[in-house]
Amino acid sequence: MKKLISAFFDKRFLKFCAVGVVNTLVGTAVMYGLYNLAHCGYWFSSAMNYVVGSVVSYFLNKYFTFNVKKRSWREIARFTANILFCYLIAYGVAKPLARMVFSALSESARDNLAMLAGMVFFVPLNYLGQRFFAFRGGEKEEK
Repeated sequence: MKKLISAFFDKRFLKFCAVGVVNTLVGTAVMYGLYNLAHCGYWFSSAMNYVVGSVVSYFLNKYFTFNVKKRSWREIARFTANILFCYLIAYGVAKPLARMVFSALSESARDNLAMLAGMVFFVPLNYLGQRFFAFRGGEKEEK
């Protein structure tokens, strides 16, 4: 069991969390700014969060978190597929869940809560996808 836990929670996990803080601050500002200030829709606002955050995430996680030195279009395709998959699952679950749980609230309040829930669902899915799919084969980091 200890070996299984250490396979997921190591220095790369801590670095991923640090990169995630940066992505979260930037992406959340974009998402809520577009939704609440620019009055864009739920899907566009939440998607722009991940377009902006993913560019930052790609470079920081590639070089800082997972120490991947090679350049590859396949890696970019895997990263993009991972982000798209995690986004659709996380936000696709969050929207109907928020609609059901917070049915007494306004649509705007439900959408804001759904976007928050989508972020929470996205993070663990994205970590697993980046570590074991998008950047698999990166240099092993010493413990």
